[in-house]
Order: sequence, then C-alpha cells, then structure tokens
Amino acid sequence: MNPFSLIRPMAATVAVMAVTATLAGCALLSTPDPVQTYRFGGTVAATPAAAATASPTQVTLRRVEFPEAVEGDKLLGVTGTETAYIAGARWVSPAADLYMESIENAFAAQATRVRLIGARELTRSQRSLDIDVRTFEARYDAPGMAPTIVVTARARLLALPERTVAAERLFTVEQPATANRVSSIVEAFDLATRDLNTQIVAWTDASAG
Repeated sequence: MNPFSLIRPMAATVAVMAVTATLAGCALLSTPDPVQTYRFGGTVAATPAAAATASPTQVTLRRVEFPEAVEGDKLLGVTGTETAYIAGARWVSPAADLYMESIENAFAAQATRVRLIGARELTRSQRSLDIDVRTFEARYDAPGMAPTIVVTARARLLALPERTVAAERLFTVEQPATANRVSSIVEAFDLATRDLNTQIVAWTDASAG
C-alpha cells in the first residue's frame, strides 16, 4: 500500500492537506507508516579519460531550478488532474540539491569536450548552462497501477560574456516503474535522472564548441 497526502493549488500557493488513503483501496491505517529516505543520481558511468579533449570549453552551471511542488524532499504522484505526495518516502535531501549533485557528477564522469567550473574557482568560463526542470513526478494512468516517472527539463547554453543563447533544447524522459511499490518508484526516478543527465552532457558537449 502506498498512502498519499493530497495537495491542491490555491491562488499562487499550494495548500497541503494530510490524509490517510491508499492507491488500491486498502483499509485505512490507524497509524502512519515510518518514513524511509532515498536518493537518486548516485553512481555515474565514467567516460574513458583518453576520450577527453586536451582543452575543454569552460562552462559555468547555474543553480538548477525545480518546480515548487517537487523541489523539497517529497515524491510527487499525479493521477489525471489529482496530485498527491507518496507517504512513507522522502528524499534524503531536497530533490533540487540531489539533482544538482547528480548533474555535476555526470559532467565530471562523462563530458569529453566541456568542463564545469566550480563555484570557488577563479577560472573564467566561456559558456553558461541553465537547466530548468519542469516536471519531476510519478504519473499514474489509474490508481493502483505502476506509474511512469516523467522528467522534463529545458537546457540553455549561453555564450559569455554577452549571454546570448548559443543553443537550447527541451528534454523529456519517461521511465516506467516495474511495480507500484516505493522501492520500484525510487529506482525509476534514479534511472530517469541518469538518462536525462547523460543526454544533457552529450548535448552540451556537442553544442559548446
């Protein structure tokens, strides 16, 4: 069973109402389940060092933007027009922080023509990369079914110092969960994030030159 806490938009804010429910019509629980924490985007497959260029393009990665409903530590589920947080599960850190860490690790392991500039480095960058995550949710066709994780992000590569748009692309990844269980849903979030990051790294490599 996967209890949910429903959320509904009100004006410019989101009001959260805690309710005890189930995805498949299970009996109501008298006490809440313990909360388990998870992470995503951890291990990244590395590109062989020999493939990297000797003079990579220096790129500054700006803070990745997330929608307000999913930037924190809750996992969002969507069924039609209804939205709900998956009870009993939280990200170990805010999703926006975990994603920022995952994309930085992906560039460090997979990029061959670009290099991200760290926040404390004094190196002057030639490009700036903006990533705006638009969707980060578990999407259900019907209650009780295994959801599909949908992650959508817009990436823009800006030429510096003019900050003109050198390239722009919208990425969408859909990763079905193998079952309607929290562990399977988290695994699908992880796979979707890794897929997205691999695509963004490859696109940046191809566009930054």
